[in-house]
Amino acid sequence: MSLVIAVVGASGVYGRHLLPRLIARGHRVRALMRRPENAASLAHCGAEVRGADVFDPDSLRVAFAGCDAVINLATSVPRPGQTPDFALNDRIRREGTRAVIDACCAAGIGRLVQQSIAMMHAGGGDSWIDESSAVRPTSITQSAVDMEALVTASDRQWIILRGGLFYGPGTGREDDWFARATEGTLKIPGDGTEFASLIHVADMADATAVAVERAAPRSTFLVGDDHPSSWRDLLTYAAATVRAAVPLLGGPVTLPSFRASNRRLRETLDWAPRYPNVQAGLAR
Repeated sequence: MSLVIAVVGASGVYGRHLLPRLIARGHRVRALMRRPENAASLAHCGAEVRGADVFDPDSLRVAFAGCDAVINLATSVPRPGQTPDFALNDRIRREGTRAVIDACCAAGIGRLVQQSIAMMHAGGGDSWIDESSAVRPTSITQSAVDMEALVTASDRQWIILRGGLFYGPGTGREDDWFARATEGTLKIPGDGTEFASLIHVADMADATAVAVERAAPRSTFLVGDDHPSSWRDLLTYAAATVRAAVPLLGGPVTLPSFRASNRRLRETLDWAPRYPNVQAGLAR
């Protein structure tokens, strides 16, 4: 069934991977962004580009008119090497999400897919986590918990996708690893035993396309690859990929361990990542 889908935050790396996939599946896509003049590539792939701002509810209501579903990807998470503005990201998650929900209600749109983060479960050591595992918010992830609370309290047919750490073209993550490994400045966090659940941005986009079509209303999914890696294995492989020395241990630990299971997504929506582990995704 072909849908008319509005994508909020369509110009980000996630959106740029998602839109062509939605269009290839036969959907009409309305790409919403603050500066539509900077979105020539999205228009060329077949999207209808419109201006809208999550802090301007009227613009959202106008942009949502006639749509069957909304996918909210709005965020301000910094890429590696960028100066973070977590206050802006918190505001997008709280005020922006509320505006998106209100605009969906005003436009009569029931289906809302909301991007979220698997990192809200971080801190479980080497134990596997799933959608029912404890949430352990930090000062940075608390706004994602608040965002989800807004979505789940609404009467929309919501779907929440808690993605792992993104990598892949446009994310800058592996480029940062490769550059620091080549310079000899890449360090493995702590003793390297902590786990990180990653997801290639192309696999995240594929999961989102399947979810907007087939996921049951009021459902939540963790989206990660099949084999979360320890930081030691992950960064040692990244360094080997560019023929650099094995990174030293003792780097800063900025994220507690999280080892996320994608079992619910696999079994419910018959989805599987094309990159089952980071080694497959980093191959070059």
